[in-house]
Amino acid sequence: MNATAVRERAADLPSDPGVYLFYEGEHVRYVGKAVDLRARVRSYADPRSDRIRRMVDAADRIDVAVTDTETQALLLEANLIKRHQPRYNVRLKDDKSYPLVQLTGHDAPRIEVTRDPDEGATVFGPFTDKSRVETVVKAIRETYGLRGCSDHKYRGRDRPCLDYEMGLCSAPCTGEIDPDSYAEDVRAAVRFFEGETGALADPLRREMEAAAQAQSFERAANLRDRLETVESFHGAGGDAVADPADERTVDVLGAAVEGDRATVARLHSECGQLVDRSRHRLDAPDGEDRVGALLAAFVPQYYADRELPDAVLCSERPDDPEVIAWLETEGVSVRVPGAGREAKLVDLALKNARRRSGGDDAAVRLADELGLDGRIERIEGFDVSHSGGKAVVGSNVCFVDGSAETSAYRRKKLTERNDDYANMRELVRWRAARAVDGTDDRPDPDLLLIDGGDGQLAAARDALAETGWDVPAVALAKADERIVTPDGVHDWPADASHLHLCQRVRDEAHRFAVQYHGTVRDEVSTALDDVPGVGPETRRRLLRRFGSVENVREASVDDLRDVEGVGEKTAAALARRL
Repeated sequence: MNATAVRERAADLPSDPGVYLFYEGEHVRYVGKAVDLRARVRSYADPRSDRIRRMVDAADRIDVAVTDTETQALLLEANLIKRHQPRYNVRLKDDKSYPLVQLTGHDAPRIEVTRDPDEGATVFGPFTDKSRVETVVKAIRETYGLRGCSDHKYRGRDRPCLDYEMGLCSAPCTGEIDPDSYAEDVRAAVRFFEGETGALADPLRREMEAAAQAQSFERAANLRDRLETVESFHGAGGDAVADPADERTVDVLGAAVEGDRATVARLHSECGQLVDRSRHRLDAPDGEDRVGALLAAFVPQYYADRELPDAVLCSERPDDPEVIAWLETEGVSVRVPGAGREAKLVDLALKNARRRSGGDDAAVRLADELGLDGRIERIEGFDVSHSGGKAVVGSNVCFVDGSAETSAYRRKKLTERNDDYANMRELVRWRAARAVDGTDDRPDPDLLLIDGGDGQLAAARDALAETGWDVPAVALAKADERIVTPDGVHDWPADASHLHLCQRVRDEAHRFAVQYHGTVRDEVSTALDDVPGVGPETRRRLLRRFGSVENVREASVDDLRDVEGVGEKTAAALARRL
């Protein structure tokens, strides 16, 4: 829309409070609130920043919703931003769901780490470090024998399962432990998660000491490491807990802005105890007071559909008076503490906000650009390598939070054929089938990244459809560095962080596939084996240098002599024999 069109639309609007929406086609690109809709919309004829100017230029219409009060406009704006996630707003992206520990509501409760707790379960958390939580849960199972199996495996058993033999479960399913004793063990686990560290640390320490006395030093070392994790489990942030005499519920907000990346960390205290923490990513706002603007955008979006606390402590005061007025009208005290216990809490929140989590920004942007919910935490990359249909192999690499997780890498020999699409279909089908039938112990990824273009992506999607594995997949080809999706092609800027993340995954999948292909290829007997002076190591060097026996055959004697281990006689023999 040009300036004239904006002014004409504004002239038709009332001078009442409300919300306005800029549309581009069917997509909402910007949502704003106004005390006076006519005056506020008219101001967009002369946009205040380059970003807003681009938004106005792209928009083709403006809709409005009139409200009775400014507060209603504030909350409606927050809800519309959360619903439509407009490209040009400072919008809250829900932080990843942190792991919880649940004890199910069964007669013999099951303990497990989950992000989606069952109805009626006793839930503890959220926690920020899943590996630490899993270590603690395993220690609880070994100490108290709580079951971790599904209802399907629990029901109808006539003998205990392998967990019982391994000491991980006391087998309530077959009556190896009576219900009262099992319930007492469950209560011990509850006491630990409620803060009684000794409920788990004391039996672990006794077991560690017994293992040391029995000279089972490896077992004692493992127990020592586990004990350290257990003893530190409840320790974070203990010196910055709010005063019990303060308000019943307090939220502490620390905000950090770095370039176009913004994070708000929230700590939640109830009756003086710090019980929850979370981090939320937003697009950085424009202007000078960026932290104040960030908090002003975050507060109404976050609390529009949540229960308000008694007090909100902020690292800086939100720069929107309407936000402050709304909170105070609802009985919420808003403070920016300068010293004392409250200032410690704010400092802790700021440390959480400034904490870099490798790949967070890129992962969020990637999800946003691909239209996926939440954030992309786990990406698996796939590539195929072969030489003219020989020594065909596939690679399956894994990145978590933007970093390679090499322990989750897998590789596979594939059917020998010179068909990249069929090879990719076989590779992805193998991974998908293992995921569906439960034989792959890795978590499902949030995204599959295929090295290739339309054909490789179609082959991968065929494999997903055949197996019923519901995971989104995209492709990235080296030729033009564009992301191929089922809905079209994304041509992102060369310096985009989310493109760089995809490129790292793609390149690592390619490297891992080529490396494995070289290993498999070198295991195969070739014409080089018949040449005097060419042993296994020299053969590997030749193939690594020239790529195939055919290329070795076409190489000059001088080129052959450049390879380490190939002397004049060997080079002449290669030229003569090949």
